[in-house]
Amino acid sequence: MASMNTIPISKFKATCLAVLDKVNRTGQPIIVTKRGKPIAKIDPAPPPEKKASWLGSFQTKGKICGDIVSPVMAESDWGVLDE
Repeated sequence: MASMNTIPISKFKATCLAVLDKVNRTGQPIIVTKRGKPIAKIDPAPPPEKKASWLGSFQTKGKICGDIVSPVMAESDWGVLDE
């Protein structure tokens, strides 16, 4: 197992943070070996899940009843318009 994607456990222990950063940056897994035999595989973490957008989340929740364009009251009932 002498390829670029393997690392002896002694070197992993000494450079653990750098190895984890490399796996995160490149996305390539690394196999840790002990006496030439693989004992662990370090895979990159899966990408975080996207949050669902709030836009359109209530599209099936509401119901329009009646006319939504016309005024609720007649303009003559508004006292402000008389002044």
